[in-house]
Amino acid sequence: MTRLEHVNITVSDPHRSAAMMEAIFGWKIRWQGASIHDGFTIHVGSKSDYIAFYKPPEGPTKGEESYFALNGLNHVALVVDDLDAVEKLVLEHGYQTTSHADYEPGRRFYFRDHDHIEFEIVSYVPLVD
Repeated sequence: MTRLEHVNITVSDPHRSAAMMEAIFGWKIRWQGASIHDGFTIHVGSKSDYIAFYKPPEGPTKGEESYFALNGLNHVALVVDDLDAVEKLVLEHGYQTTSHADYEPGRRFYFRDHDHIEFEIVSYVPLVD
């Protein structure tokens, strides 16, 4: 079996990104500290997987749209049990949701955070009629 343990994403403010994940998804900071190229990283997630939010010492530079960039990160997908409750939290934190869809095998929506990183939020819990 293979599973994804973490992704590492360059952000403008690792503390802000980690706080967003804690508030919306209930994740916890697993580790934080100095990292590669004299940068700073925060690992936030669960006991088994996480997102590493990295900031280089001089701050990140704005790149081109990820969908058109070689090695672009297009989005990070997170699975939740209660899609509607998570969407409410996303909206309460000032983010806009888009691209709502309901097709096999689950329902989903997308949002972009303060650094324009796109997250897909998906639920595979069947709706009860």
